[in-house]
Amino acid sequence: MKFRLQLVFWRGGSGAHKSAEMSRIYRFERFTLDLAGGCLRAEDREIAFRPKSFKLLRHLVENAGRLVSKDELMKALWPNVIVTDDSLKRCVSEVRIALGDEAQQIVRTVPRRGLRFIARLSQPATELAPLVSPIVASDSLPEFPPLPDKPSIAVLPFQNLGGDLQEYFADGIVEEIITALTRFSALFVIARNSSFAYKGRSIDVRQVGRELGVRYVLEGSARRSEDRLRITGQLIEAATGTHLWADRFEGRLTDIFDLQDEMTTKVVGALSPKLQMAEIERAKHKPTESLQSYDCYLRGLASFHREERSANRDALHMFYKAIELDPDFATPHGMAAWSYCQRLRNGWTDDLPRDRVETKRLALRAAALSRDDAVALCASGLALALIGRELDAGTALIDRARELNPNLAIAWSFSAWVRIWLGEPELAIEHGMRAVRLSPLDPLLHSARTAIAWAHFIAGRYETAASWAETARRDMGHFQGALRILAASHALLGRFEEARKVTGQIRQLYPELRIADAIETSPFRRPDDLSRYIKGLRIAGLPD
Repeated sequence: MKFRLQLVFWRGGSGAHKSAEMSRIYRFERFTLDLAGGCLRAEDREIAFRPKSFKLLRHLVENAGRLVSKDELMKALWPNVIVTDDSLKRCVSEVRIALGDEAQQIVRTVPRRGLRFIARLSQPATELAPLVSPIVASDSLPEFPPLPDKPSIAVLPFQNLGGDLQEYFADGIVEEIITALTRFSALFVIARNSSFAYKGRSIDVRQVGRELGVRYVLEGSARRSEDRLRITGQLIEAATGTHLWADRFEGRLTDIFDLQDEMTTKVVGALSPKLQMAEIERAKHKPTESLQSYDCYLRGLASFHREERSANRDALHMFYKAIELDPDFATPHGMAAWSYCQRLRNGWTDDLPRDRVETKRLALRAAALSRDDAVALCASGLALALIGRELDAGTALIDRARELNPNLAIAWSFSAWVRIWLGEPELAIEHGMRAVRLSPLDPLLHSARTAIAWAHFIAGRYETAASWAETARRDMGHFQGALRILAASHALLGRFEEARKVTGQIRQLYPELRIADAIETSPFRRPDDLSRYIKGLRIAGLPD
């Protein structure tokens, strides 16, 4: 990569006014924008930009407070050149990432209209000292999450080559490989839901690396012929597309866990040769001796991820069937408990007292069975906290899951939720952001973002809470948690019209919902958190 170092000196005489005009300095939040030097500084750190992205930020800052249309931005950035909307989206994405502005507290998108710079600016100033711009890359810089400081990998959905292999089973193979890889604390592993965002798409691994912020990509295929299974895998360096390793694994269908473990071990060995073999051996596990039980579990998992009422019923049916076939299989116990949480959070329960008893039974059983199953532990922890109202016990299980598997995005998301209920908003925000980073394309991203919104709400930052809740609503427009906290935040900000509009949407989607129902999904420990929440919902017009 080539770099350019630009030096700009102020001179007196007839050029003084022009030089001073060019060296305007804008300050907002914790950033300093130096137009003459062509740089953005955050405290003592320089932030590098592609030229077009820097020009976008400059144009927005110079028009702060005004809605800038897409057409205006296109003309400002690409005069006399025709480009697609994607070019502008890429620049906006890079600006948001550089500013850490996912909640749109600095640059706000006005749907179908344009962008508005809303952060408070200091008055432009001039600097007469020598100015040194940052080191600016002449090539394109990463527009997505930065690479972690450890080996990082995304496992893409495997290609199903047919034969007798069902799609859900092929997906289950990949999920088990991801789960096994996440046990290695020396690796940064993208969560399953973000990896599966690429399912069925023709992709470029370099694009995947940029979008997910990983150095390596594992892709492969699976094929079943009667009782035989063949899995192939290839490890690719995302930035260059270089193939680092490839192998094929064959065996009987009953040997599937051994095949998955063998592939995982070889991938880890290729990524980090210094890992101890003892750790690799400890990561191997065989969740059940019953292939039929495992098949039912995978079917249930496929239904669960659809997050629909009928799919929730199907998922529970398959998880119970998996438990019937192998009563000691911990994961379907945990997933069944999580399914009841999904049912409660979406207002799908028909008999809450019955569901509460059954959820607690499943959660306790999963916790008793699972020694190193992070998914079962964190699902059980959420169920105990949300439905069982046992916050301390639920938090302990989720913390144990995070210790076992520091790469498990859902464990960090669940940890954010229990920290909200415990009254620990700053820790909740930290854990919610960790979940977002581990799975930036997750279909369940709305849950982590909603948790961040709730954390800001209980911290009294209603403006920020509303912004995060609005982001979560864009992810999933019918998610109750995001809509409720958005309505309450608007209400406590005095935005009564906006609050009632959101409540209108809630009543349209969930006509039977009452404040009493909303309280059931919010087991706050601190009375003030609950009272402010109820107050906001009442002002917003949700009936008791």
